[in-house]
Amino acid sequence: MEGQCLCGAVTVNAPDSQHIGACHCGICRRWGGGGPMLAVHCGTDVTVSGMEQVKTFASSDWAERAFCSQCGTHLYYRLLPTGEYFVPAGLFEGATLEIESQIYIDKKPDYYDLANDTPMLTEAQVLAEFEATQAETTPVNR
Repeated sequence: MEGQCLCGAVTVNAPDSQHIGACHCGICRRWGGGGPMLAVHCGTDVTVSGMEQVKTFASSDWAERAFCSQCGTHLYYRLLPTGEYFVPAGLFEGATLEIESQIYIDKKPDYYDLANDTPMLTEAQVLAEFEATQAETTPVNR
């Protein structure tokens, strides 16, 4: 899949996927103007062209968010420990996509609801999953 920012200065290439995750955490909602972040989990095999226009922000100890410095388009959320990219679904114009999961469902405000019938994880469940993944991938010092 290929997507680009509004001004075309940055292009994102990622493996084909049809699955969107919706994140309702406060940071994603603030970043996206009040609604959930709807992102395609693209894994680690992502290429970004126009990196001289990309600005990043460390939104937590484990992740960064990127945007185009020319037009402000949100480009990706990247997990630092694994290098996995989550790319806003809107970058991939014309792609056939479907929401497959929702996270931080307990942080979702009352002013919107998604009609999709998906698995839903709370903040505690997401953090427990993340910690379990970290324990599996972190080498043990002996």
